[in-house]
Amino acid sequence: MSEGKVVLVTGCAKGGIGYEYCKAFAEQNCRVFASDIPTRMHDMLELESVDKIETLELDVSSEDSVSSAVNSVISKCGRIDVLINNAGIGSAGPLAELPLEVVRKAYEVNTLGQLRMVQHVVPHMASQRCGSIVNIGSVVGKVPTPWAGSYCATKAAVHAMSDALRVELRPFNVDVILVLPGAVRSNFGDTNMEKLGNYDWKLYKEFKEAIAERARASQGSKATDAALFARHVAKKVLSPRPPKQVVFGHMTGLFALLSWSPLWARDLFFSTRFKLNKKAFL
Repeated sequence: MSEGKVVLVTGCAKGGIGYEYCKAFAEQNCRVFASDIPTRMHDMLELESVDKIETLELDVSSEDSVSSAVNSVISKCGRIDVLINNAGIGSAGPLAELPLEVVRKAYEVNTLGQLRMVQHVVPHMASQRCGSIVNIGSVVGKVPTPWAGSYCATKAAVHAMSDALRVELRPFNVDVILVLPGAVRSNFGDTNMEKLGNYDWKLYKEFKEAIAERARASQGSKATDAALFARHVAKKVLSPRPPKQVVFGHMTGLFALLSWSPLWARDLFFSTRFKLNKKAFL
């Protein structure tokens, strides 16, 4: 068990995996700072009653907000030992019609948000010659799926950044750990479904149900419990020799198989799964 590590977690509103990360690290004797955007602070109220957890406002898409939050933790604790880059949003829909502002927002939060956090936290870790950066990717960052190309692309970029950072931060004794969740039970699917109500597809109107099915695909009855997932990640991250990657959760075996499959087989699987094996009519 770790001895009093200081952990900063982004995206911690109740119902998400970040909420469970906070509890999991607190169980491991860490001092945890749970953060989220101002409008979701009320969704972290229950965390404030948990021993070793404090909450603070943090918007990963805002330079000023990130700077303020990181400085707040440093002023209280003098250091940040672990950064959990969890904040993220979905962006379901066909790439040929998904509004570019939606795609841009997904990159701003899911990809640049993680890098922004890294750039503000790493100088402190480098000065103390230790620390762990935990970037949350996804199995779909390695094997992208139809109807979620934008989200998959943001996670693929996180994977590439993590691979580069892992080597670049080695001289400062800072570990970089990439987490690839499978299907983990959270409110992510519900949030995706709510956003779909804003769109009126033109080219893809006859695929509306298939798009909705993809939006909620990770939240089936066999999805991994978020608390179980978070505890698994916390133990790996806090181990004496943390792994470079943590792959865990329902459907990770399937996606591992797909990653090794020839493209024609992968395309056939997804075309069948998401109703793209038919001709569209305008």
